[in-house]
Amino acid sequence: MPYWQLARMDKPIGSLLLLWPTWAALWLAADGWPGLHLFSVFTLGVILMRAAGCAVNDFADREIDGKVKRTAERPLATGSITPKEALGLFAGLSLLAFALVLTTNQLTILLSLPALALAFCYPFAKRHTHLPQVVLGAAFSMGIPMAFAAVTGKVPPQVWLLYVANLLWTLCYDTFYAMVDRDDDLKIGVKSTAILFGEMDKVMTAALQLLVLMALLLIGQRFSLGGTYYVSLIVVASLFAYQQWLVRERGREACFRAFLNNNWVGLALFTGIFLHYLFN
Repeated sequence: MPYWQLARMDKPIGSLLLLWPTWAALWLAADGWPGLHLFSVFTLGVILMRAAGCAVNDFADREIDGKVKRTAERPLATGSITPKEALGLFAGLSLLAFALVLTTNQLTILLSLPALALAFCYPFAKRHTHLPQVVLGAAFSMGIPMAFAAVTGKVPPQVWLLYVANLLWTLCYDTFYAMVDRDDDLKIGVKSTAILFGEMDKVMTAALQLLVLMALLLIGQRFSLGGTYYVSLIVVASLFAYQQWLVRERGREACFRAFLNNNWVGLALFTGIFLHYLFN
């Protein structure tokens, strides 16, 4: 079904990469289980907004997706969905997500507005800057302060450490994703960090991974997390090393596998936080 494909419901990796840090933030904010209401609101909200972001992304890329091997069969590229229908889907999904946010509190509702703006702006950033992955990271991380706002009614300073860690992680894994399309993007003039980094791509992604690990260590200290969390960081470091091994020759399939492998990074981190509160 074209609308299902446009919303990427057939490819859940994007939703998972959003859900792991959002769930982690909910658990940290609530010192454990955040309650069925907030868990449901944020889980459904993340899925809806990821789908909305995919719709507006394909709208923005409707003239170029057909020229890129990986995206040539997307609904807008093939003509099975019109640009007007894609914008309609974006608006409808965004309204549904906003309706969920309305069941929380004022601060969370206010934070949802820049989250929506970032989701809409990201697809157009690649036309004007080599850092669209930074915009994506900012958008993908908005669930973190929103989770704390929904649970506690405020956003403590240490939450922004979580935000930055997630932004850097997103920047890293989306650079792997951009490395898959780099040859096509160079031909059609689309910008990305993979193009900006050039031959330094492996060094830069490794540096980003190191920064993420340092931030995660600080997060463990600031939130007084225990041994299970630090065990999860060992797993994360091992997964990061494996990703660097995968991209060593910059093959398209290998870079895509490195991107996908970040699902296990998110799972490992959330598991470490989940187990900490389960046993404490």
